[in-house]
Amino acid sequence: MSDLQQLYTAVLDGNARASKAIVEQALAEGADPQVLVTQYMIPAMDEVGRRFESNEYFVPELLISARAMKTALQIITPLLTAKGAQPIARVAIGTVKGDLHDIGKNLVSAMLEGGGFQVLDCGVDVAAEKFIEAIKTKQANVVALSALLTTTMPMMKTTIEAFKTAGVRGQIKVIIGGAPVTQKYAEEIGADGYADNASSAVTLARSLVSK
Repeated sequence: MSDLQQLYTAVLDGNARASKAIVEQALAEGADPQVLVTQYMIPAMDEVGRRFESNEYFVPELLISARAMKTALQIITPLLTAKGAQPIARVAIGTVKGDLHDIGKNLVSAMLEGGGFQVLDCGVDVAAEKFIEAIKTKQANVVALSALLTTTMPMMKTTIEAFKTAGVRGQIKVIIGGAPVTQKYAEEIGADGYADNASSAVTLARSLVSK
């Protein structure tokens, strides 16, 4: 059997070619795809997040590790789906209506996927109705709202109010983030939590869905 610790190292180092090759070989040798994800790949991304929090890794390292994780997941996910395996939760993520910035959203998406979540990327300039559709038709149970501009921040409150009107607010946890956003603002608009970076967004989402 392959040395599966090499998979952990490949994801940690951001080596997408190696992560793909190791997964393909391990599966050919009969490895359990769920074990590959839960015991090697997710722990590697958790370590990436820890290093980011402690300023050992920066955004480029986060991105290449996420790419290595995603490359391996593209092979494994269909196998997990066929076995009926469920993600930790389904997260509908998007930049709120009026805001076209997507770098932060994309980074959070990559880290959430690496952390074991199924990510439903709604894109940028997202109206509340699109999030509501994801909740109703895709069974999203977490919604992550991003805003980079102070002028678009009020759309976070508008979106949460729309969830209440649509009768779906009780079904989901709402997390928010973005350069001008604060914990105080999250509390003011009735969000369930605030994350100031991609790594802490994963920690927050895990905490909220475990409650």
